[in-house]
Amino acid sequence: MQTEVIMAGFGGQGIMLIGKLLAYAGMEEGKEVSWLPSYGPEMRGGTANCTVVLSDRPIGSPVIDSPSSCIIMNRPSLDRFASKVRKNGLLIINSSLIDVPSPRTDLEVLYVPCNQIAIQCGNGKAANMVALGAYAGKSGIVSLDTLNSLVHHQFGGNASLVALNIQTLQKGYDLGKGTHS
Repeated sequence: MQTEVIMAGFGGQGIMLIGKLLAYAGMEEGKEVSWLPSYGPEMRGGTANCTVVLSDRPIGSPVIDSPSSCIIMNRPSLDRFASKVRKNGLLIINSSLIDVPSPRTDLEVLYVPCNQIAIQCGNGKAANMVALGAYAGKSGIVSLDTLNSLVHHQFGGNASLVALNIQTLQKGYDLGKGTHS
């Protein structure tokens, strides 16, 4: 089993953070992992993406031309990466910022209003965690418990940030599982 996901959006949307959390979750669960970041020329507002590969065997290369999944947080990233996902793959689209349908009909597409959910939970900056939760729920590649444990580690000094991120992860996870009300 090998799964590859490209996560993409604007700099400042927390793309690198959710990529690292997914990679660490894979390591915690005994998987082989790679995490490859890519930044645009600007730190905030420019493009940012990362590739995470999780596998039960050694990974040959962190560079992936045709991932099994993409998490897309903005329209420029949809335009750039949607065509790269393998047929029958998974595309998670932040429908809060992307108001067009997927250009692909040969993929499973999950539209998640990441920003809207994060705002309802108290902070729009947690949209990335909604997306990560939706991916984990839909793919089953890592457990929600492992992600929650890593959130405690990442934000452990700030109880309100831990609570916010766990809540947004859960909301996304429920959407991914199809159990969101």
